[in-house]
Amino acid sequence: MTAIQKQVVRSDLWIDRAFDEGLAGATDVSLAVFPVAGDPSVAWDLLSAAHVYHISAAKDELPQPYFARAELLARCPNLLCVSAGGAGYDTVDVAACTAAGVAVVNQAGGNAASVAEHTLGLMLGVSRRMIEGDRRMRREIGYAREDVMGHEIRGYTVGLVGIGHIGRRVAALARAFGMDVIATDPYLSAEEIERRGAKPVTFEELLAQSDFVSLHCPRDQSTLKMMNAETFGRMKTGAIFITTARGGIHDEAALVQALTSGHLAGAGIDVWDQEPPPLDHPLLAMDNVFATFHVAGVTHEGRRNVATISAEQIVGLLAGERPPRLINPEVWPEFEKRRKRILG
Repeated sequence: MTAIQKQVVRSDLWIDRAFDEGLAGATDVSLAVFPVAGDPSVAWDLLSAAHVYHISAAKDELPQPYFARAELLARCPNLLCVSAGGAGYDTVDVAACTAAGVAVVNQAGGNAASVAEHTLGLMLGVSRRMIEGDRRMRREIGYAREDVMGHEIRGYTVGLVGIGHIGRRVAALARAFGMDVIATDPYLSAEEIERRGAKPVTFEELLAQSDFVSLHCPRDQSTLKMMNAETFGRMKTGAIFITTARGGIHDEAALVQALTSGHLAGAGIDVWDQEPPPLDHPLLAMDNVFATFHVAGVTHEGRRNVATISAEQIVGLLAGERPPRLINPEVWPEFEKRRKRILG
């Protein structure tokens, strides 16, 4: 009996070539690529026959018709899996996928080292006033070095909201700098948080005790606008806010107010409601804000690693293996029934 050729489809948004090369090693897997700016009929012809849709997690780069929502799922009867091309999956309606018997996987941990390094870079940049110093040096003559004097991070406390793949690496780097590390994570026991290198605390305790609050949690209904006027107000006066998580977890207007009032000393922001943010965004006008464009995980090493594990996970899943990064584990019994029916 001739084996069914398994079809993987992705868009032409940038991806490290390790993804295509990884799939090429599986003789029973074919890859098709549709142009996001091309004829939509080409995309839908490919997607309607797909067994796996490897989707960009960049919500402001992928056109919304290609988000993995109920409308797309209805047009893709053979779809078995939606594979998000990163740790996040903002472009995927997980509940709709589960209802349709479609597995959702991400690539959590693939770029954790990159994001953790970026987090420490933001902390150092804000605390040492590096960005302010850089800007003033380019436009002024005659100011004193003491005008941009910052603080060491050694001896201060960083509070991690989430201590998964990224958070635990941030904890290790922060300890190497001589910082105290506390953390809260609703998915982990106190013993596990300690094992990952942090003192377990409640969210309220973390806000009150931290000199730096750093977000490393997913964006979902429980975390949207979690950092708002009230929670920023509960942070220490003079504390610094850092996020490399997802836009929408912090309220940007409330952060502007907390910085303008002087309650917070600064912020390091890699993620935004709109990416990139408009040039007239008030946070971009503040010298005590270190702003980057969702690039914490965008390194050559991080992108290559994510592409590699994406391909490995897809090949394994199509062969019947339970993927290690399954977002909706409750779908697995129905997924197996559909896989056997569709692939034989």
